[in-house]
Amino acid sequence: MSTFRARTRVARARPRTAKSPTRLGDVARLARVSTATVSRTINETGAVSEATRRKVLRAVQKLHYYPNAHARSLALGRSNQIGLLVSDIANPFFPELIQGFEDVAVANGYEILVSSTNYDPKRMALCIRRMLERKVEGVAVMTFGIEQPLLEQLAERNIPLVFVDLGPERPTISLLKVDYHHGIRQGVQHLAALGHRNISFISGPKRLHSAQSRLDAFTKSLGECGIPLEPEWVIEGDHTLEGGIQAMEKLLAGKRLPTAVMCSNDMTAIGVMREAYDHGIKIPTDMSVVGFDDIRLAQFMIPPLTTVQMSQKELAQIAFRALLNEVDREAPSTQKSEYELNTNLILRRSTAMALPPSSR
Repeated sequence: MSTFRARTRVARARPRTAKSPTRLGDVARLARVSTATVSRTINETGAVSEATRRKVLRAVQKLHYYPNAHARSLALGRSNQIGLLVSDIANPFFPELIQGFEDVAVANGYEILVSSTNYDPKRMALCIRRMLERKVEGVAVMTFGIEQPLLEQLAERNIPLVFVDLGPERPTISLLKVDYHHGIRQGVQHLAALGHRNISFISGPKRLHSAQSRLDAFTKSLGECGIPLEPEWVIEGDHTLEGGIQAMEKLLAGKRLPTAVMCSNDMTAIGVMREAYDHGIKIPTDMSVVGFDDIRLAQFMIPPLTTVQMSQKELAQIAFRALLNEVDREAPSTQKSEYELNTNLILRRSTAMALPPSSR
């Protein structure tokens, strides 16, 4: 027993030393150069011979040294960070957009700082402030709706910005214009070809420019096909599953049901399909449904959802390229730059021929 206690006392007396993080000086000692030479090599801020550079990088690799990102940004005079503002992280469209944006950013040596506004102007203001404090080199505002004062607040900072659909008329501003009409016209023409004349549209919040643009595209496309617009079948939603369910409840409460429903986004369409199922309405036999966005979940619905594709990957790539063009520009641009994103109908199995009136 005494031997055990003695060993225990000795064990407790031994100091526990945690492994210290590798420092710049450790790399310098191993490479047998000055810390200034290590700093110049890592940050690429001065002349270093090729032999010395290789020696320093070998030491960095051997010691698993990770440079202090903040110190490095101070040395380079830039943060190598890009801000990304999205509307609603719970909507699968935005995580897919974030993934695409991060992929292209990392491939180009940048980090991204992501903030979700949840359509709240006050929260958006805080997100913008946070990004400016981190001295991001540009901001991609992928929110599909932003208050004018906040637009101006961002624009006045004189850093590269990219907006979707609408943006201030200022230099260093890039605008990504989505051609909503092309894909929605394809959707309406597809339904018309299947014999549908009673077509409903569930929009997003009409305060959002993107939602209003989709509704306008639907209305115009109906007219092109010679199909009258039924005002009671145009219902305002909120781009959520719950909004789709509530919109379908309103349609069910009406005097008659449309044979087809187009939705302003896929989440709304999925909500419509869920409520239809609960009421014994078969998709697409009794009612055809078309979404918008082409989120990954759309292809796994039962039945798989026919939808208008707005490619998140392409949207992310165009947005990042627009920012990079401004960041790398030697002299600030004197006018706003514009880019275009097309939309296309993706046919799956949630649409079918309209039943004749006698069969409904």
